[in-house]
Amino acid sequence: MSSTDNDAGRTSQAAALMDQVYRHQRHIYDLTRKYYLLGRDRLIDRLEPPVGGTVLELGCGTGRNLIAAARRHPAARFYGLDISAEMLETARANIARAGLSSRITLACADATTFDAEALFGRATFDRVFFSYALSMIPPWREALAAGYGAVAPGGVLSLVDFGQQERLPRWFRTLLLAWLARFHVSPRAETAEAVAALAEARGATASGGPLYRGYAVWAELRRPPVA
Repeated sequence: MSSTDNDAGRTSQAAALMDQVYRHQRHIYDLTRKYYLLGRDRLIDRLEPPVGGTVLELGCGTGRNLIAAARRHPAARFYGLDISAEMLETARANIARAGLSSRITLACADATTFDAEALFGRATFDRVFFSYALSMIPPWREALAAGYGAVAPGGVLSLVDFGQQERLPRWFRTLLLAWLARFHVSPRAETAEAVAALAEARGATASGGPLYRGYAVWAELRRPPVA
């Protein structure tokens, strides 16, 4: 079996799992997640795309972040992809309801193997971001690398996700991890290490750190401009 066949099989399995998990959850996802997906709006505020710029979210889910970002940055164009067709159905409805269908384009794809040119007619974006998505992607390092590969020269890759709760009570961490496991979510202890390694390998500038006493972690990778 070729590597392409392996990738296609992995994508199909992941898509089926996410559709199963969120087939019903997607209807109440935003209502429940706003209480513990902390740092999303901070990331959106920090995007600051250039006038006429482009922004891609990997793992866009219900479209909540894309809608907020499009409102916060009205001079930019937005794109989102997700592996779950069920989530994208909700996202399209939410975006249409918000009156933003002309500024937000969606596609169903795997964040680890996507072809932005084929999906959106453009290969790179001024801003690319993950919001609580890497913890749901088993080959998350591949997704991180693919995300950086879609960043235009001088652009920025941003992420926010669950941290290790290092400054929070142990009982809180135990309960949170048990709850997240029900939805196939695994906080990545090596996020900072992976971001630093990717920055070094690609000549990028990295920044980041914990948020909210370690509840969340954020990072940004700035791609060098063309010399």
